[in-house]
This record gives sequence, C-alpha cells and structure tokens, in this order.
Amino acid sequence: MSIAPLNMQRAPVFDPPLPTTAGQKWVWQQVHGVSDALALVQASQKASGPLLVVTQDMSQCQHLVAGLKFFAPQNWPVISLPDWETLPYDTFSPHADIISERLYTLASLPSLAQGILVVPASTLVQKLAPPEHVMASTLTISAGQTLDFTQLTQTLVSLGYRRVDTVYEHGEFALRGSLLDIFPMGQVTGVRIECFDTQIESLRTFDVDTQRTQDQLQQLSLLPAREIPLHTQALAHFREAFQTEFEVDVHACPLYKEVMQGHAASGVEYYLPLFFKQTASLFDYLPANTLMVEIGDINTAIQEFWAEVQRRYQSLRHDTQRPCLPPQHLYLRFEQVRQAVKTYAQVWIAPPRLVNQVKPSHAHDLATQIAADVSVQPKAAQPLAKLIQIRQKHPKYKVILAAESAGRRQALLDLLAQHQMYPHPVEDWAQALASQENFLITLAPLDQGLWLDDPGLILITENQLFGQPVLQRRRRAGQKNQDSEFEIAIRSLSELTLGAPVVHNEYGIGRYQGLQTLQIDGQAHEFLTLVYADEAKVYVPVANLDLISRYTGASAAEAPLHKLGSDQWEKAKRKAIEKIRDTAAELLDVYAQRALRQGVACQAPDQEYTAFAAGFPFEETPDQENAIAAVIQDMCAPQPMDRVICGDVGFGKTEVAMRAAFLAVQGGMQVAVLVPTTLLAQQHYDNFCDRFADWPVKIGVISRFGGKKSQDQQLKALEEGQLDIIIGTHKLLQPDVNFKNLGLVIIDEEHRFGVQQKERFKALRAQVDILTMTATPIPRTLNLAMSGLRDMSIIATPPARRLSVKTFVRPRDPALIKEAILREVLRGGQVYYLHNEVKTIENCAQDLTELLPELSIGVAHGQMPERQLERVMSAFYHQNFNVLVCSTIIETGIDVPNANTIIIERADKFGLAQLHQLRGRVGRSHHQAYAYLLTPAGKKLTREAEQRLQAIANTTDLGAGFTLATHDLEIRGAGELLGAEQSGQMAAIGFSLYTDLLEQAIQSLREGRQDIETQVLMRPSIEVNLHLPALIPETYLADVHTRLMMYKRIASAKTEQALVDLQVEMIDRFGLLPEALQRLFSLTRLKLRLAPLGAKRLDLGETQGFIEFNEHPQINTPALVSLMQAEPKTYRFDGANQRLKWVFTKAETEQARIQWVHHLLTELAWPESSVQA
Repeated sequence: MSIAPLNMQRAPVFDPPLPTTAGQKWVWQQVHGVSDALALVQASQKASGPLLVVTQDMSQCQHLVAGLKFFAPQNWPVISLPDWETLPYDTFSPHADIISERLYTLASLPSLAQGILVVPASTLVQKLAPPEHVMASTLTISAGQTLDFTQLTQTLVSLGYRRVDTVYEHGEFALRGSLLDIFPMGQVTGVRIECFDTQIESLRTFDVDTQRTQDQLQQLSLLPAREIPLHTQALAHFREAFQTEFEVDVHACPLYKEVMQGHAASGVEYYLPLFFKQTASLFDYLPANTLMVEIGDINTAIQEFWAEVQRRYQSLRHDTQRPCLPPQHLYLRFEQVRQAVKTYAQVWIAPPRLVNQVKPSHAHDLATQIAADVSVQPKAAQPLAKLIQIRQKHPKYKVILAAESAGRRQALLDLLAQHQMYPHPVEDWAQALASQENFLITLAPLDQGLWLDDPGLILITENQLFGQPVLQRRRRAGQKNQDSEFEIAIRSLSELTLGAPVVHNEYGIGRYQGLQTLQIDGQAHEFLTLVYADEAKVYVPVANLDLISRYTGASAAEAPLHKLGSDQWEKAKRKAIEKIRDTAAELLDVYAQRALRQGVACQAPDQEYTAFAAGFPFEETPDQENAIAAVIQDMCAPQPMDRVICGDVGFGKTEVAMRAAFLAVQGGMQVAVLVPTTLLAQQHYDNFCDRFADWPVKIGVISRFGGKKSQDQQLKALEEGQLDIIIGTHKLLQPDVNFKNLGLVIIDEEHRFGVQQKERFKALRAQVDILTMTATPIPRTLNLAMSGLRDMSIIATPPARRLSVKTFVRPRDPALIKEAILREVLRGGQVYYLHNEVKTIENCAQDLTELLPELSIGVAHGQMPERQLERVMSAFYHQNFNVLVCSTIIETGIDVPNANTIIIERADKFGLAQLHQLRGRVGRSHHQAYAYLLTPAGKKLTREAEQRLQAIANTTDLGAGFTLATHDLEIRGAGELLGAEQSGQMAAIGFSLYTDLLEQAIQSLREGRQDIETQVLMRPSIEVNLHLPALIPETYLADVHTRLMMYKRIASAKTEQALVDLQVEMIDRFGLLPEALQRLFSLTRLKLRLAPLGAKRLDLGETQGFIEFNEHPQINTPALVSLMQAEPKTYRFDGANQRLKWVFTKAETEQARIQWVHHLLTELAWPESSVQA
C-alpha cells in the first residue's frame, strides 16, 4: 500500500482532502460530533465515484445516515444496506421492510455514479446474491402497456411476491377484477395498477393504511421480493447443492421440504449460496472508482462478528433437521475483506482513542472542536445560561439549533421566547448556511452537534440541550401520551357514534348528535350538540368538553334520558354521592389498614442488583423503566406492596417481575410466582432459570409435568428455606404448602383465577408484597387502581420494531381459512388454529388436513396426557409442523415467535379479555401478525358478541389492553365493580362520572373535608369568550371522530405542560396550528389560570372585558385594591355581579390582550399559588 507523503496539515471540514490512487490510505482526525457526516457529504461531491462508508454497527449506521441526509443537497443519493437484524444461522427471516431496503440499494448501486452508501461491518462481510439476479428479476411496467394479469400473477409469485386479500406490507399483491394492488420492494407506498381490458390505464400510488390512492406514476420498476430466487431453475440448483453439501435425510428436513414446494421457509436466507452457481459480495456491486471510508475500529468489529458466527455455527452444526453451511460459504474472511479494500482509495476516520496509532505523515486534521456544554438547567434561575453565555462569548458565530420534529421545534421556540431569544427558522442546512441571520433553528433528528472555528459555526441538537438521545426522547414523548391516554381512556369520546349516550356534568345524560358550527357575533364557533328528553337541545362549546364523558354503565339502549329544567339529574347525582361517600370511607379504611401494617422493607438496590439488571439482553422501554422504579420504591417502603403491572403480551412485564424477585431473594425472602396453567408455569420456570443462571438462586416449579416425588421434594425444600423462588399454579395456595419466609407473591393473569383463589390473594395482601401482572386488567382491578387504592404501572411502549396485529372479523369460510394459513406458511411462519371443543378437535384437524394436504398439522388441548401435551407444544415451538389446532390452553401458553397468524373459530363465544389474550399469542417477532376472528356463517350474533368483536377489531394499537378493559366495562355493565349495591348508582349517572366522583370523595376524606356534596356539586364550569373563533378548522382536521377526540383532550388538559405536549403532538400529526386552533389553546390556558381564583367567566373584547367570580373567590384582595387605586381609569369592580371590569386605554393586538390578562391573573393570585404564564 502506498501512503501519500504529506505532512500533518489543517484542512477545513468543508473541503476534506481525498486520496486519488487505489491503495492510498489517508486518515482524518479531529472529527467531533456530527462533523463526520458533513465531511463525507462534502467529500462525496468532489469524489469521482461513490463513497462506501463502513460503520462499526447498525446503530452507528442509522445515526450517520440521519446526519448525511441533513447535510446532503436535495436529491443527493444517501442509501444504506442494513444488516438483516437476525442472528447468524437464525431460524427467522428478516422483516420484509429490511429486505425491501436492501434490494432497493442493491438495484441502485450499478447506476450510482456519485453519492454515499453506508453499511455496518456485518453487512460488508456478507455474501450476496450476484448482481445479475437483481437485474434479471426486475420487471418494468408502464402506463399504456398491454398486460396479461394471469401471466403477471405467475411472474410475481416466481419473484417471491405473496398473493393476499388486502395489501399491507412489502412483497404482497392483491388482484380484484381489473385492479391489481402491489407493495413493491424498494417503494415507500403501494401501487394500484388499473387496466381496461388488457391495457394499463393508470398507475397510482396508494397508502396501505387507508388504502386511498395518491399520485399518478408513468412507470414502475418491480424488484424481486426476496434476495433468493424461487423459480424452477433456482430450486433445481438448491436441491442438487443441498444434497451434495449435507449428508442428511432430506425427508427429515422441514426447511428442505418447504423450499422444494416453492415456499420461502423461515431463515432460508442462511442457505443463499445453494441457490446460485456463484455468490457475490458487496465489492462486486461497486465501481472501481469507489472511495472506501471506515469510521472507528472496523477491524475489531469484523473480528468480533466472525467470532460470533463461529460460535453459533459450532453450537448448531449438528442439527440434522436444519444443517448449517460453514461460515466461509456465507461470509468473507477477515483477510479477504482487507485484501478487497486495498483495491480502493481509502479514508479512515480515526476515533480519538486510536489517534496515537496514526503516523503524522498520514493524518489530516479537519479542525472541528469538541462541543461545549449547553445543557438546560431547569431548576436554575436562568435555565438557558450556558447557551446565552456561548452566544455572548462568540457574537459573530452562526448558532443553529436542530429540533427533532416540527412539534419539538415549537416547544423549543416557546421555551426560548420566555427568555427573549428568537431564532430565525430555516428549512434545511443549505438555507442555514445562506442565511444572513446568526441565530437559527431548523429540523434535523441529529444525536450530536458540531463546532467549527473557521468558519465560526455551532450546531446544537436537542440531545445537547436536554441530555437525552433523540430516539429515546421520541419514545419518552410517546410514553407521556400513553399516560394521558390512561387517565382519559374511559372519558374518551373517540369513536362516538351519532345517538350514543353521553353524560354532561351539569345537564345529565343525553344523546350525541354530532359537531355543529354556529355563527355568534359574526364569528364561527364549533359546538357539540346534545339532545335530551322532549327533543330539547344543548349546544356545548368545544372548549367545555371536559364536562362531557361517554356514558358507560348499562347498555346504550338502557341508558336514561334526562329532562332539562327538572331536578331529575340533581337528585340522581345527590343520591349517588351519598352512596359514593360510604364506599369511599370503606375503601379508605382498607387502604389505611394496609398502610398501618408493617411489611418487610427490602434494601435499596446495590452493585449486585445493578449487575443483575445489566444482564437483561434488551434495552428497557421507558415504561418498563418507570414500572421497575415504582416496584423498587414500593418494595423498599415499610408497608406491603400492592401493585398492578398492566402491559400487553410481550411488552416486558416478566422482566419487571424478575427484578422484584431478585430484590426479595437478595433480602433473604422467598418468592412465589402464581400462574393459571401448568404450561405457563413450565415456561416461567425456564425463563427464570435462564435469567438467574449466573446467580446462586434456587428455583423450583410445581406443575403436572413433574412427578409426585419431585413435588414433595420441592415442597420440603421450600419449607426448609432451601428454595428461593417457587413457580406454580393455585396449588401453591393450598394449606399443606409452607414457606419459611415468604416475602413476595407475583400473580400472573389474575383474571384467570377463581373466586376462592382471589379471596386467598386478598388475605395475603395484608402480609406480603404483591405484584400482579396482567395484559387486560379486570374491571375491579382497573377501578381500584384508578381510585389510587392499588398502585398501577402501565407498560404501553412496544418493544422496538414490534408491529400491531392486523385483526379481521369474518364469517367462517374454508377459502378464507386456506388463504390465511397459506399466506403465513408461504412466508415461513406458523399458525395457531383455535377450536375450543375438545370432542370435535380431532375432526377439525382432519378437515384442515383435507383442505391443505401439503401441510403438517398438530393438535393440543388440556385433556391430553401431560407428557404428550408437552411433546406437542415443544415440537410446535421447534417448527416441526406448520399448524397447531388447539384449545384455549395456549391462552397463557408458551411463546412461539414464529407463529404469526391465529385463526379463532366461534370467536363470538369468547370474552374480550380472552380474545385480547389469545391474539397476543402472535406478533411476538418483527413480522406483521394477523388474527382472524371467525363467526358462524349465516348466523346472527348477539348484540354483546358483536360489540366485543368490533371492540377487538378496532383496538389494533399496541398497548391496547388497558383500553380494551374499559370497553369490557361498557359491554357487560359495571355492576360487578364494587358489588351489586353500587350498580344502580353507576347506571344512573354513568361509570365515568361515578369514578370521577369517587376519586373526589376519597380526596376530600383524605384531606379531612366532610362537605363532599357541596365540594362535588358546586364545582362550576368556567366560560371564556375571546369574541374570535377558537376551534379546530375542518380544513385542518377533516375527520370528525379525530377532531372530537382532540377537542376532548385539549379541554381535559390539567396543566399547561399537558397543553404544550398536546400542541407538539398535533403539529407532528397534522401540521402547523392554524390561528383558530392556537386561540383554542390560549383559551384553555386561560381557563387553567382562572380555576384556582374561583372565577367562573372571562369576557375579553377588543376594547374592554371582565372577570366574573363566584361567591367565594380565592383572589389576593390587597393586590386587587392596589391595582384599582393605581389605575382607576382602567379597572372597576362591580360588587353586585362579582365582576372585575376593565377598559383598554389604547388599541391592542389579540396576542397583547391575552398576555395582558395573563399578567392580571398573576397579580390577582396569592404569591404561593401564582402560576407563570
């Protein structure tokens, strides 16, 4: 290798030096923050060919791509070839989105004259399909072209596309008459091909979520759907190569049989060389004038990856059912990579720790600086002091702030405005450089910033200001919304249909008649229309939707309808409040008794706990972190813990339980884990054993899979204190089971236990810490948690890249069943087929065998001999057959990540919690999962069954378990919550208002206030009139349901921060806020400020205004007197009407008037209750 004979020289990052000869290797150093991305963009524009940039891992690759896209000119190629995101020799296939991006990149490379390709080290060493496969398999379709749909369908199948009913993901197509929908690999949207006879009439993109068409296309390039070919010639090559390579019985290899049937078996990518005469590597796709760039220690990254490949190969190579190819067939050796790299000109961006390995003659200093500390100090007198100081110290430097999204930018602008700092907004990097201003703000999801002294330029990211990485901030923001969803899930007005019963706190129960715009004083205002008895109507201003809630308690048909002007509603409320007061006192008594009891407090987490936590192989989601922190706090307190962890199946509740168990065992206490089925006991046992493998913790399991002798030994060890953790069913609650020192009971899926077991749990609560885990909280649990009597942690953040389950409710149809199963099996997955009649389950399996003779089918139900059941479940887990016909035994069963379709027969017979739980069996991997809820063909369902199925079909969001429990309340009535005595009160005033009043009653009793009736009934609504439209314009948000939901959320916001978060969310989802919507936020902010002062009305006109107070205002009277004395021409107090009136002495803008009122409210508030506007 020749080294360019250059002395150390300073080169600005805007014009980085480049080697021009193959084999030359130059080093860039002093490359800090995101300056590597800037230097690479500049280099790519002056290089004669494309840049190949190699990063140490996928995370670094993603961060770098974000930086490159920010600095690159518009339409400048920045592409990546992502890692498969599977383990070497994995039995899973990469997600379709990953394959899509990879194929797009591989297809783009031959024509990439300039631009940047970024790859992680693991991709650089990977052997690929030869370039000819991608090029020869690409199909071009143009508008006006003649097309034979039958032939096209065959071609698409041979390219690896799957035929489906509705197109949702990459690699799928659907044919309906003269329309063909397809989601081509490498495209970000689906494409709808419309034909007239045999001619293509139009090509249009469409949104796969809404299925609505968008833009016209003239031409479409269809890439193959997989990196391996599945046509006849390729399969013949695979057959010969497989039998030559492996000395195994091919009839005992499920993968071989599946591939030979033309199916892409799961994990088949690790047999890629068997489909081609010769494989290629990334180097075969690159032109000779490519410039190679390595960032960081790539050599070590490649060697570590190779070590992992070798380790996996050695552990899996003897599996005769799934034989493995030697590593050198799938990956380039380290020496081969280094040899290939030498044929290109190279740049190494050296990390600071390796700079001393670089010879000065090879190095070029890019002259960037380490970013200064500009972190915001929220509790300091001047939170932005560090940013202000930098601007004062470097007045001629251009300072650019980078916000992650439009909503975050608005929040940042608001924060800066409070400190009289007003950055100039720019669209992108090019505009920022061209701007004459020296304080700017732009959009860029960057993790790190940039500091250049020549030219003077500082780029500051949100991460630098707030100290959180961008990705994590995004997820935390999502978690915040989930918390607010938790609070208002029941009160939510989403999906409210015309005629549905709703409760108005002041007028009672009426029927919703839609949103209506009315002209008042010549201005448009939006109202929610309610109809009461005798067709009387009430128009509720959208700003007052906090007074409205859905009626839940009895069925909609049985909900009362109140008469306006009568005392019917007041009586119902008073009667309910009397009963509620008794209930609140009873609940508080239970709570107080628990608080008085002394449990055993665990010690705070130490180094050992930290080491145990570090053994968790995934990144905790923010909700998981919060739940773990709450559990630790509870366990370290002297009172017994009673906490519910509510989170969807697979969202990480078990890890929270394991952390709690570790703390308990560390404190010398025993742990009991109670589960509803023996199958689940066995899986929990396996999981606990794996997780505690490195720790001296003894774990036992009581299940029917162990013999009586084994159980007796375990129970003896438990009594003697030799077992630390015991896992089992309700048998653990029997009198003959004795613990030496029980300290923690973990209950999984409490709603699956019977009444007697639940009573036993109740008794335990007084003595030990209780941690309950559930995916769908039972209503009683839900209500007690909402009343603050049992602590609840919600885990609503899905694990990274987890997709929601697409759910279909359909009449039973053999053609649909066949398509659903084949669709899953064709992508290498497995299927649960739920048939809950044990008598006929074998017949059902036989019917499926006749319908799909090519598939292997197993059967599992709770009445099978134990060992046989265990063998069947284990075989399904190991993918020995495609379809498992089963009973609800799988409801709390073992995880089978490869099973991504579930078909449930007679879904109308199941409860909502059960359906949700069953659906959670699929979707445990990165594949899109499907649930088919089948109902009897031609049979009318009961109203409740229809509602249940509709609820589960509508709730496809991840983390929806909590919301589903509230639907459950609505459907079966809320009577069982606190017993029959209360059910009448709930039906009379609605569940939402009932829980609201119960919460207030408990709060009043806690604070020692006895006048609960007065407190609750006299709470007035606040009216604010700005004499200008304050609404969400239909042009901004057309969907009525979404508009209604956003109105409700704005009106229900309890703090100014909640309003800011809502503004950020709306900007991100729907675009910048129009004037009328900004005004609605201003109006709501004013209501929040008026409430503590005892005000009931604010009228703010152009020239005058007033605030009307109730009989006992909470205002700073001395301050009011001083104000009126100081400005007698401005202020006047009208005692008869309890009004403070004012006139504006000069014309003011709308914004100035609102700020003026905020200032007035600050003056009127007592200092300790004053809130900053």
